[in-house]
Amino acid sequence: MLLQLVVILTASRALAWVLRWLGQPRVIGEMLAGLALGPILLGALAPQWQQWLFAADTLPALDALSQLGLVLFMLIVGAELRLPTGSRRSLRTAGAVGVLAVLLPMGLGLLIAPGLQARFAPPGVGFWPFAMFLAAAIGITAMPVLARILKDSGRTCTPVGQLALASAAVADVLAWLALALAMALASSHGDWTPFLRASIGVVAMILLCLGVLRPCLAWLLRRHAQQGHPDGYMLALLLIGTFACGALTHWMHLHAVFGAFLFGVALPRNDALLASLILRLENITVMALLPVFFALAGLSTTAAALDVQAFGALALILLVAASGKLFGGVVGARLGGHRWRDAFAVGSLMNARGMMELIVLKVGLDAGVIGPQLFTILLLIAIITTMMATPMLLALDRRPAAPQLVMPTDAMRHAHPLD
Repeated sequence: MLLQLVVILTASRALAWVLRWLGQPRVIGEMLAGLALGPILLGALAPQWQQWLFAADTLPALDALSQLGLVLFMLIVGAELRLPTGSRRSLRTAGAVGVLAVLLPMGLGLLIAPGLQARFAPPGVGFWPFAMFLAAAIGITAMPVLARILKDSGRTCTPVGQLALASAAVADVLAWLALALAMALASSHGDWTPFLRASIGVVAMILLCLGVLRPCLAWLLRRHAQQGHPDGYMLALLLIGTFACGALTHWMHLHAVFGAFLFGVALPRNDALLASLILRLENITVMALLPVFFALAGLSTTAAALDVQAFGALALILLVAASGKLFGGVVGARLGGHRWRDAFAVGSLMNARGMMELIVLKVGLDAGVIGPQLFTILLLIAIITTMMATPMLLALDRRPAAPQLVMPTDAMRHAHPLD
C-alpha cells in the first residue's frame, strides 16, 4: 500500500501544480491524476503494471483510507457552510440564483433521463432513482472551488463574487437534499416502505443535529475550546460525533458523507473553530487521504465510455448541465436587478462542480445507481465544466480585480489546499 500511496501522491501533486500554473484550481489536476491512474490512461499504456500496482486484493485498504478522508472533508464542508446574510434584497437575489441554478439543471436532467436510462442504468435500477440521481449530479455546485476561483482572480469582494458565494451556499443545501432523496429512492427497490423509512431518518438526523447536537456542542465548545481552539479531548469528541453521525446515515442506506456533513453544520459558526479544524484535520485530509479517493474514482472509470454513442451522451449531458447552471444563475441574478454581464458571470461560476461532484458520483456508484460508464462520463463533465468557469468569468467580468481584504472568514473559507 505504501508504494501505491507514493505513486498516487506524486501524480496528484505534479498534475495539481501543472493545472495551478495554467490558472485552473488544483483540484482539477488531482481529479485528472486519478483519471490518469485508471484504465483510460495508465491501464491503456501499461495494463500489466497498472493491474499489479492496484491489485484487487489491495483496494479495500485504499477504500478505507478514502472513506476516512471523505468523512473528515465533509465535516469541514459542513462547518464552513455560511448561508447568506445581508439586506433583504441581497438575500432574495442569492436565494433566487441558488434555487434556479439547482432546479433548472435538475429539471433538464429529468427530461433527458428517459433517453439515458436504457443504456446507462444498471440492471434492476428503476427510473426514478436513476433520474433523481442524474438530476442531483447535474445540479451540484462546488462552493470551495468557486471560492478559490474568485480569490485567485481578485473578485471575492466584488458584487459578482459576493452574490456567487451566497448563491452557492443555497445551492449546496438544495443539492444535498436532492441527493439524499435520490439515495432514499435507490434504497427502496420499488418498495415505498424503505423510502419512507429513509426519508423519516433524514428528517430525524436533521432535527437531531440542529435541534439537539447544535446547542450541546455550542455549550461544550464554550467550556473546552479556549478562543475557539478545542483541546485534545474536545477534538476527539468532535471526531467521535462525526463518525457516529456518518455511521447512522450509512445504517439508513444513505452514505456516511451525509452524517458527517450534518454534524459539521451543527457546529457553531465560529471562525476560530473553523481555522483550528482546517489546521488540524483538513490539511492532512486533503494532502494525504483525498488523493486516494481520486485514484479509486479513476480506477472506477472505463475506457468503454469513450465510444461514439457515449460521446453523444456526454455532449447531451454537458449541454444540459452547463446551460442549466448558466441560465439558472442568469435568470436569478437578473431578477435581483443585476446587469446582463454580471448575471452571466454569476451563472458561469455556478458551473464550478469540482470535487463535490466527484463525491456525489462516487456515492451513486457505490449505491449501484449508476455504472462505470455513466460515472466516467459525468466525471469528465465535472472536469470540463469546472475548467470552463475561470475563463468565462474573466471574459465576462472585465473590471479590474478588487484588492482582497483577507478577513479571518475569507482566509479560512477560501484557502483550501485542495482547490
